[in-house]
Amino acid sequence: MKYYFIAGEPSGDLHASNCMKEILKLDLDSQFAFTGGDLMQKVSGLAPIIHIQQMAFMGFVDVLKNIFIIKNNFKIVKDSISKFKPDVLILVDYPGFNLRMAKWAFKKKINVNYYISPSVWAWKESRVEQIKKYTNKLFVILPFEEDFYKKHNHKVYFVGHPLIDAINQQKPNFKSKANFILENKLSKKPIIAVLPGSRIQEIERMLSIMIQVASHFTDYQFVFAGSSNLSKKYFSDLEKHDIKVVFNQTYELMSYAQAGIIKSGTSTLESALFNLPQVVCYKTGALSFLIGKRLVNLKFISLVNLIMNKLVVKELIQNDFTVKNISDELFKLLNNQDYRNIMINNYNQLQIKLGGDGASKRIAETIVSDYKTAY
Repeated sequence: MKYYFIAGEPSGDLHASNCMKEILKLDLDSQFAFTGGDLMQKVSGLAPIIHIQQMAFMGFVDVLKNIFIIKNNFKIVKDSISKFKPDVLILVDYPGFNLRMAKWAFKKKINVNYYISPSVWAWKESRVEQIKKYTNKLFVILPFEEDFYKKHNHKVYFVGHPLIDAINQQKPNFKSKANFILENKLSKKPIIAVLPGSRIQEIERMLSIMIQVASHFTDYQFVFAGSSNLSKKYFSDLEKHDIKVVFNQTYELMSYAQAGIIKSGTSTLESALFNLPQVVCYKTGALSFLIGKRLVNLKFISLVNLIMNKLVVKELIQNDFTVKNISDELFKLLNNQDYRNIMINNYNQLQIKLGGDGASKRIAETIVSDYKTAY
């Protein structure tokens, strides 16, 4: 069977690669083509049609600036799909691109499965009808999404969150804390993990503020998680402040840190799954923020708070993203044991809501069994 995956961001690369692993166990004759990253390439042994480095654009302004690259990406992918002739097209998150691809594939009579629902519950609820029309199956990973789609008379498949699988797979390969410190030339001070994001725009807007916070906590060492999707030059300022950066070791960093300053996104949920007390931060361009504020209908931006439907972790967004606000919250996380315990207890409830491990396996079984039933 031929499977074509479209992932356009690091998180999509991760989840698609785990789905590929499970498909390979079930379908010995499987063939893949995809847009994605290094993880999908490692599993499949194939190079991506387009690498996620040429696909990850953030915010309205950045999309407009790169509109010709995006249009060309559509052409490349459409031509590639037409040539590959997949039995199933598996769209992974990345809604701005993938919803358009779903419409095109539907017209071409291609079987479309969508893995990780677009956040239509946050904005553009009208897109539900588009998803219903152009996708054969929709797999959701957040527990409240099942009820949301039920309200719209659309059957979806809640499979649990694939991050649980990803973390459990990697834990046995972790270095010990002593080796992690030794190999990264860290000091013996307690660690504060800083995750500034994986896109250039995020680094440019937030890195300097995060660096300044470190000077207020001299009894701790700040360790930044660098993304392999970015050149090391974007983290060069850290050396001037004697701050370490580690690459491809984010989960170990989360596991051994005392607290975290975390950019809003998937990493907030990852931090919770490691029981890492955190403050969530986000800053985008002024115009993108104003447009987004008008369009998005959410009480929270972090996945932790959204899933729990209450304020579990502090969110410092846009103008609230300041050195003082981050420092104040970080001080509480480090020094108020009751405050930490309440957060960790909420994390435990969160894990129960997410449905346990096996998401990637459940998706792969459904996709492969559909094919076997049809043929």
